[in-house]
Amino acid sequence: MSNNPLVTVICLCYNHEAYVTESLDSVINQSYLPIQLIIVDDFSTDNSKIVIENWLHKKPEIHFISNKTNLGNTKSFNKALILAKGEYIIDLAADDLLLPNCIITQVNAFKNSNLKNLGVVYGNAELISEKGLLVSYYFPVNTQKKVIKKRITGNIYENVLSDFDSICSVSAMMKKTVLDDLEGYDESLAYEDLDFWIRASRIYEFDFIDEPVIQKRIVSNSLANQFFKKNNPKTKKIDYSTYLILKKGIQLNQSIQEDLAIQKRVHNSIINCLENKNYWLVLKNFKLRIILAWRKKFKRYIV
Repeated sequence: MSNNPLVTVICLCYNHEAYVTESLDSVINQSYLPIQLIIVDDFSTDNSKIVIENWLHKKPEIHFISNKTNLGNTKSFNKALILAKGEYIIDLAADDLLLPNCIITQVNAFKNSNLKNLGVVYGNAELISEKGLLVSYYFPVNTQKKVIKKRITGNIYENVLSDFDSICSVSAMMKKTVLDDLEGYDESLAYEDLDFWIRASRIYEFDFIDEPVIQKRIVSNSLANQFFKKNNPKTKKIDYSTYLILKKGIQLNQSIQEDLAIQKRVHNSIINCLENKNYWLVLKNFKLRIILAWRKKFKRYIV
């Protein structure tokens, strides 16, 4: 009998009918056991629900949540998290694929790491087209598929604040205790990853696996493509979420170096809001910039 810890994969689907079967197959075909799979269809407007139900035929052990309204990623994930029993958690989008040895590689990274307060491990990702063809890698690699630029590990909080490629979110495995301690994703936000990595890295250490463990699909209607559209309601919600995340991040900071790190993101957010013609949020972000300037001059940081 296996002594491997249970791993829960939460697969979130919204209008992924063309990809969801392949994504789910990549979970059940892992070289690792045991795995708990929880699928959430977030009230898709295509045939995703039907495709999932057909795939689930004769798989009664797999949890399927079919939302009655569109809740968004943060609420849908937290809804599934309540059912999660694994020691480790993977947040999988239904258009992405786990490589066959993804989970065993991630679990071994937890087992073999020298970090004492490890909460998250992540690796590289192969970026693939809508047809599944390799396009590039999330972190550029050499001919041996090893990253060209060394990743920061351990305490990566300051790096998360300043580096827009500090972590490959889709390739992450999290301890469930981390998600429990942080009460899951912030449901007030339009997207989850930056806020969660800031909050998690404030408390926990991160380790990096120097190999691709997942395939991330580049699709035209992805959330990432909503970040830079002018006069777009979804983009405005994303911009506002970024403002809230940065505001919370400033409150978590404990040094002038951390304030300088998040200042880069505030500056970038101001530029994005200007380009997106979101002038109200330009002013809100300028206020954050003023707060950072005041803190630099007057705040006594905890050493």
